[in-house]
Amino acid sequence: MVVGAALAAVVVLPGCAPAGYQQPAADYGNAAEPASNEVAASPGATAEADPESTAEADPESTAEAAPGDEANTPEISEELTTTQLTATKVAKMGETVQDQDGFVLYRFDKDGDDPSKSNCDGDCAEIWPAALTNDGEPSLDGVDQKLVGTVTRADGTKQLTLKGWPLYRYIGDKKPGQWKGQNVSGTWFVITPEGTKNLTCLPKISKPVAPPANDDAGAEESEDSGSDYSY
Repeated sequence: MVVGAALAAVVVLPGCAPAGYQQPAADYGNAAEPASNEVAASPGATAEADPESTAEADPESTAEAAPGDEANTPEISEELTTTQLTATKVAKMGETVQDQDGFVLYRFDKDGDDPSKSNCDGDCAEIWPAALTNDGEPSLDGVDQKLVGTVTRADGTKQLTLKGWPLYRYIGDKKPGQWKGQNVSGTWFVITPEGTKNLTCLPKISKPVAPPANDDAGAEESEDSGSDYSY
């Protein structure tokens, strides 16, 4: 009985671990299983940047583009493409994948991973910009090239995937290293370098910010006010 209690104490870890803590990867067998049904929200969970973030380097990694019809793929401007995927640890959350600007990337439970499919379009894509690519070959640092691929979106553009899951940024993240998109709508989660959900820190389910308004002032107000959107 004493041994059993001790083991249970080891298993029950704080929901928000300190910087540098590496949670065992939670893999749901490629099933889109909402984490909110499995894990209670972490008390006081917040999405903050870690000034001491470090990348797990693998500078020689390269990604292979998924096969597709290149002739019918729209060309994306360089400023809209995701050119780098970096495995980086941040405070409380632990493992994340970040783009070339240091912004945390997410996966969406309503997408598909086998086969890959993005179901975030329209206003959803305004809130969760897709990690777009022209050649499917971002620079990789700490991310296994065998897990990186692409999926063709409804508009014909190509989106980077990790272990089959389409990758996104969140406009609610205002600076590199933030992860305010964690558990938004109970369907959006920080993705690990292995393509799994990072559940180390799980805030209560929150609403996404509203899509950007046409003018800058309106956009700033809407993004801070939250919304009733379900994505």
